[in-house]
Amino acid sequence: MSTENEGTNEGTPVPPAPSAPPVPVESSSAAAPQAPASDAGATTPLPQTPPAAPAAPAAPVGDWPPPAAPQPAPAAAEGNWPPPAAPPTAPAAPAPAAATDGWQNPPTTPLYAEAGVGAGTHAYGDAGAHAYGDAGAPGAGGAGGAGGAGGAGGADGLAWGASYQQPAPKPGRGGRGGLVAAVLVAALVAGGLGGGLGYTLAKNDDNTGSTTVSASTSGGDVKRAAGSVAAVAEAALPSTVTIQAESSNGEGGTGTGFVFDTQGHIVTNNHVVADAVDGGKVTATFPNGKKYDAEVVGHAQGYDVAVIKLKNAPSDLKPLTLGDSDKVAVGDSTIAIGAPFGLSNTVTTGIISAKNRPVASSDGTGSSSSYMSALQTDASINPGNSGGPLLDAQGNVIGINSAIQSTGSGGLGGTSQSGSIGLGFAIPINQARYVAQQLIKTGEPVYAKIGASVSLEDSGNGAKITDQGSGGASAVESGGPADKAGLKPGDVITKLDDTVIDSGPTLIGEIWTHQPGDKVTITYERDSKTHTVELTLGSRKGDN
Repeated sequence: MSTENEGTNEGTPVPPAPSAPPVPVESSSAAAPQAPASDAGATTPLPQTPPAAPAAPAAPVGDWPPPAAPQPAPAAAEGNWPPPAAPPTAPAAPAPAAATDGWQNPPTTPLYAEAGVGAGTHAYGDAGAHAYGDAGAPGAGGAGGAGGAGGAGGADGLAWGASYQQPAPKPGRGGRGGLVAAVLVAALVAGGLGGGLGYTLAKNDDNTGSTTVSASTSGGDVKRAAGSVAAVAEAALPSTVTIQAESSNGEGGTGTGFVFDTQGHIVTNNHVVADAVDGGKVTATFPNGKKYDAEVVGHAQGYDVAVIKLKNAPSDLKPLTLGDSDKVAVGDSTIAIGAPFGLSNTVTTGIISAKNRPVASSDGTGSSSSYMSALQTDASINPGNSGGPLLDAQGNVIGINSAIQSTGSGGLGGTSQSGSIGLGFAIPINQARYVAQQLIKTGEPVYAKIGASVSLEDSGNGAKITDQGSGGASAVESGGPADKAGLKPGDVITKLDDTVIDSGPTLIGEIWTHQPGDKVTITYERDSKTHTVELTLGSRKGDN
């Protein structure tokens, strides 16, 4: 595998109310008996006719208005009321009370109960993964040792200045006045949803003469779940640093690291600090802006792991909790922190896309290569994320972001930089922890090995032991683990324990997930026959 480190709501129009509604007259098939009027009558007396005008005869019942009468008939004199024809013994029938506003009482059930304007809502709305090149040129490399470094709505309605209360219905038929009243009621009900709100807002702001309503300045306390990305980032960011590394001639770049212990040790990638190993300068800057000078304690080219230590380290350092990368499952959530393209303290998220992904990468100089059985993630990782922590949903470190697969070329310090396409790779923390501890203890890396040189060609059929080792040495180290297990040049290793081996780099990366002294089972082919053998891994110190 070749990788790089890196509308409006208009209803039926309401007809205008007549300026003077006609006075309704009760009609029936027979004249209704009337009771004599008393001084304390329930109705307001009608105006008398002018003295000069002769009294007009009453129109027949049910024939209103009289055809020849241009004006309403004047009321009869009080002394002649009720008409003589009314039987004096007839039961009294109360006349309908005149409405104080001159309107006829509405019918019990409004005729246009659904003709109101509907109230609507207007929606106003709404890693320094330094670029690494080829997986390795064809040739021989020491398997496990010889390779090495390799909106607001509602105010649209009319603002009614006074509320309307429909009077209690009374007996009687409604005529034209009832229809108009029903429409008016419907209009008021509908207007109350939109216009009523507008009126309320205007009334509440009478002091300023404005209907603008200010939003609340406080949304209350925001509570986030302990396992949320925000909570994880809040806890991990203070323990993540942005690293600047420069060589003696000023060349270098930016990467990331994280606090490993309270003594000031910071874990990062080897390719982040490689330029500063011999007489260079390293600084680490925390998210709070505090910057510290640092020195390289140790670095492992093959593992692509390095440790730096802060000079005058603060006493309040909080190391990140290390998880168990062996228990990570495909689909688990991931959170990456780093400084992509120099943008410090950047947090991205994704999932574990694959495990045990064989990755062979380089720092772009061709002088060293790294091999890993990586955790693959689709969290966005770009140049500058390198060395930063890959966290699980609980905030535990499960890997060190190290490389990216890219369609472009170049990397940190190269002529071009490529970006994330969703294929990022991290060194499993179980491996990185062991390497970091060795670097802190001795300053040198310790690699597990089988003591045989294998081809770095990606044949897809396995890892073939070469006929000759590097520099003319024997391909199988005399007395080494492979030799003791009976392996010979030309054998093709196809499995290590239960892991399928398809190439030399895959074998090296898988061996380096183990520690010296571990026992492993090797499956290999010789003369078209499959054999299985158990061996104990040896060790090699240093990158040379």
